[in-house]
Amino acid sequence: MALPRRIPVRFEDVFPHGAFVLGVEAARDFVKAQAGEADVQERDKDTGEPLWTVRVMDPDPTARAGSAEVKVKMAAAVMPVTPEPLAGTMLRPVEFIGLTVMPWVNSNGPRAVQAFAYRATGLRAPRATTGKAAA
Repeated sequence: MALPRRIPVRFEDVFPHGAFVLGVEAARDFVKAQAGEADVQERDKDTGEPLWTVRVMDPDPTARAGSAEVKVKMAAAVMPVTPEPLAGTMLRPVEFIGLTVMPWVNSNGPRAVQAFAYRATGLRAPRATTGKAAA
């Protein structure tokens, strides 16, 4: 049995306390940028669509050592539109649709570290749920 390169995961398993959008930006293709190309936005290898990086804050204090920021890439013809902020705040809760994870090894530094790359097919305002994610 072959294991898929991108492993489907439930949003609730990756972000049990939810997630909040910090920003959306074009994913930069560093090889194109170094070559001096005009269009330096990264493209999806399967569809050819532009890739967008959605930066989110994970409010779970024990989830990730060192940083609460997580980046999730999305392929879309136009920049994804984020949900409206919660009333009276700047916080934009988000739920990712079609979330996948790809494990990889980050060998930049004194020792190799396990890392994860996240992709999603869409995003939306969170549905009403129970448990920790609704808190």
